[in-house]
Amino acid sequence: MITKQVSVFLENKLGRLNEVAKILGDNNINISAFTVADTSDFGVLRLIVSDSEKAVRVLKENDFSVRTTEVILLKSLNQPGALSKMLQILNVEEIFIEYLYAFSMDDNSAVIVIRPSDITHCIEKLEQNNVELIKPQKRSEI
Repeated sequence: MITKQVSVFLENKLGRLNEVAKILGDNNINISAFTVADTSDFGVLRLIVSDSEKAVRVLKENDFSVRTTEVILLKSLNQPGALSKMLQILNVEEIFIEYLYAFSMDDNSAVIVIRPSDITHCIEKLEQNNVELIKPQKRSEI
């Protein structure tokens, strides 16, 4: 379902990723997934964490530029063609994907993090097509 993703804007310089990881670790915030998109001058670190509100607070206290974005988490089979099948559903419904990233949990399943232009419409269509959405866990459940 819908979860809060933390986006951190970083200068492209040595040690910045480690600074974020250390601050989060020192504050008992677990990173479940992440991706980095970069240009020549800066990068955007996108994170799914155990406590997004606390992550934003502690990163801002350490002078990082941070914001949250709503994304959808869904479970997919970890097999050839599974991603295409899910994307085809969204394509038919003309749902634009701003970005997505994924990770394999095991040989059978994967988690996809998706940022659509219309999150409500996207969820509706995925549910109508029996795509398994993942409900975010509360911090105490992680």
